[in-house]
Amino acid sequence: MIDLVILLVLVIGIVFVTAKLKISPFLALLGAAFIGAFAFRLPVEEIIPTITTAFGNTMGNIGLVILFGTMIGVILERSGGAIAMADALIKVLGTRFPTLTMSIIGYIVSIPVFCDSGYIILNSLKKAMAERAKVSLVAMSIALMTGLYATHTMVPPTPGPLAAASNLNVVDSLGLLIGLGLVVAAVSAGAALLFANRFLKKDVELLPVPAEEADVSYEDLKTQYGKLPSGFMAFLPILLPILLICLSSITKLPGAPMGDGGLAATLTFIGTPVIALAFGLVAAVFLLQGKGKLATFNTNITDSIVLAAPILLITSAGAAFGGVLGKSPITSFLSDNLATLGLGIAVPFVISAALKTAQGSSTVAMVTTSAMLLPLLEPLGLATGAGPVLAVLAIGAGAMVVSHANDSYFWVVSQFSRIPTATAYRTLTPATAVQGFAGFGAVWVLSLFMI
Repeated sequence: MIDLVILLVLVIGIVFVTAKLKISPFLALLGAAFIGAFAFRLPVEEIIPTITTAFGNTMGNIGLVILFGTMIGVILERSGGAIAMADALIKVLGTRFPTLTMSIIGYIVSIPVFCDSGYIILNSLKKAMAERAKVSLVAMSIALMTGLYATHTMVPPTPGPLAAASNLNVVDSLGLLIGLGLVVAAVSAGAALLFANRFLKKDVELLPVPAEEADVSYEDLKTQYGKLPSGFMAFLPILLPILLICLSSITKLPGAPMGDGGLAATLTFIGTPVIALAFGLVAAVFLLQGKGKLATFNTNITDSIVLAAPILLITSAGAAFGGVLGKSPITSFLSDNLATLGLGIAVPFVISAALKTAQGSSTVAMVTTSAMLLPLLEPLGLATGAGPVLAVLAIGAGAMVVSHANDSYFWVVSQFSRIPTATAYRTLTPATAVQGFAGFGAVWVLSLFMI
């Protein structure tokens, strides 16, 4: 029982120092790993090797994948690729159902681009479509916010699900994770879309536009990027790695559908996440236009490294914390007790939702939950088949519940949409709860057939 108390104190401590004291999650997780190692009475000579091995293995397994994914996202954002994708989708979907169109655009753009960046980029498009369709800006804001959020927490190469996949040792099953993640994210975004449509014709008072911050129209925004890349070239950096990863997954299916010769070996190699994303990065380079392409490319890569570094460190520190938990007596205690409760797939969702709501960061919630969960997969009945992949998706669903004042994304959406804070609590926050629980519902249904 004392070990359970220690675990709860460690988790509460992580939430307190990150949410209240604003200490870096990297230091909080690494500190929890060291404190936990002594509190759980690990042999002194094993503490440093346990922490450094888990830290180093995670950095080696997932480091390049997160880096390449971040680089693709930054280039798409700064080259106008994200705007080009939005334009291409509008041509296909039209503007007859504006909230649906907005949700789908967010759903696709957020696969490589961080959700807060995606919202800022697409904010002008959202306003233009709302004015054209004569619908509520609040409904459009909810649709865009939740569409972006769905794939942000569910579909690699976004860092959150990648980090959780690494901690649960399912990087080799990224093809399955992407496929199921797209389905679960669609259910999640669809439920939030129904919620958004409640506000379609409601007249919600918005904050005035500050005089020094004149609105930028969508057409003016596009002009800032110069000549936009084609829709095909904009989608290629996303679709190419996903296609290669999925082909590799097919190659590994029982019965060897691609045979066991050179073709299978080639597809397996180029479908390795690192190689697949490297091809995606090469495709993204062709989005760069104008003079000084090399200098622009170098700047984007440097900024990507700066952006990815905290995520890599937080992910690896979370793995170190998980490594300590795996060596501690708490694993046996929880295994003996959880196995009799029959909670199964609900455990990762509940833990992730609690951490998300308490400290605000979806990425920290996913990293911490997945680090804690690895030694518990077997007693929860999630260690075989698609169990670990569904656990990642359950964690992703929990990492949306709920976005409120301690979440930077909440402020990005409310401030850029000029939604008063009180109104944001009544609209944006419930929307993330709706989509999180809907996402978990989809995961639970899948678990009935796949575990």
